[in-house]
Amino acid sequence: MSLHIDPLSIISILTLRYDFTTKPPIRKLTPTDFSQNTISNPEKNVEDIISNFYMHNLEKKSQIGISLSSGIDSTLLLALLKKSLPDLHVDSFSIRFSNSLDETKMAAKIADALDSTHHIIDVENYFEDLPHAISITKLPFWDIHWYYLAKYASTHSDVIISGDGGDELFGGYTFRYRSFLDSINSESTPREKTISYLNCHNRDWIKDQDQLFGDNLSFDWEDIYSVVDGYFDNSLDSLNQVFLADFNGKLLYNWLQLNPKINSFFNLQTISPFLTTDMINFASPIPNDMKYDPNKKTGKLILRNLLKQFDVEKFVIPKKQGFSVDTKNHWNDYGKKLCKNFLLDGEIIKEKLINKNWILANIDKELDVRYVNKFYGLLALEIWYRLFISKNMSSSEKLSIK
Repeated sequence: MSLHIDPLSIISILTLRYDFTTKPPIRKLTPTDFSQNTISNPEKNVEDIISNFYMHNLEKKSQIGISLSSGIDSTLLLALLKKSLPDLHVDSFSIRFSNSLDETKMAAKIADALDSTHHIIDVENYFEDLPHAISITKLPFWDIHWYYLAKYASTHSDVIISGDGGDELFGGYTFRYRSFLDSINSESTPREKTISYLNCHNRDWIKDQDQLFGDNLSFDWEDIYSVVDGYFDNSLDSLNQVFLADFNGKLLYNWLQLNPKINSFFNLQTISPFLTTDMINFASPIPNDMKYDPNKKTGKLILRNLLKQFDVEKFVIPKKQGFSVDTKNHWNDYGKKLCKNFLLDGEIIKEKLINKNWILANIDKELDVRYVNKFYGLLALEIWYRLFISKNMSSSEKLSIK
């Protein structure tokens, strides 16, 4: 068997939902980046950094698009864009997945309040274009919502703005902070913190993760722990350690590996105002109490305060969602049938990358969302294998239920 990808990459993707063996597109943060500074009026600093970035990069553009999910990040970026360049025409894009939470109604209200032409992209079968999306990214990831957004947005825009980095730099993953801080104490070792941190990502791996892999993939939790340990073996306080791990995890090795490739394929320029060098250097050392309030369990305090001046906060969905397909509902509608079609006699089974007994033992059970997502990870791996290794699949093939 000759793989075009390191076996450890497959293990990483199917356990962490990112590939830590690849080179990140921007630099990783280090503990010294979080050396906390005394900062006055951080809201003005954030606004100035973003506004200056817009003025220098978008003033002469005529077709501007923005991903608008009705969350704080994208809403604020649109508001600041219209404030900085009020005469600029901006198209905003939201996705509505079948049988899932619909955020588009609130996004439409935000777009109307901020004078943006709003578009809703309806996606029925989430995996219909999975082969094409994987052929673009060349990586076996199943979460391809950005593919649908970029494909549609490219018919209206040549630039797409996204809020990538807002959660990691300004404290958006409040559910993770609560869980992590409740599970450790002042005596916790770096390894204990690593395990607690991974347990906070309980949608990424399953309790019998070690039984998932076949004879040709040697799984060991030690390989996973060793990647994360360094984020907790330093002098930072516990919350900053989480910020460090979050930035250097899915953001660098998943979102920023996939979305720019998809944008490039559709001739879209990627614009991520939260991930400029100026913003990263400013935001990383901001004191924790300016990012997260543990008593109110509220994050993104600076961004929330900044958003208040635009009178659209009432439309922002309070609980973090993003563009989110209800994977369990999708499992019942399409996913289970697709996984049976592709996995029961799949090439990753024949090549002993994945344990067929695990698939047979679980595929007909009433599954919780963790197992559903794991099956989707296997489906993506099977599609990737057929596209790039065996070459038994065309990128134009649609995954539909006949």
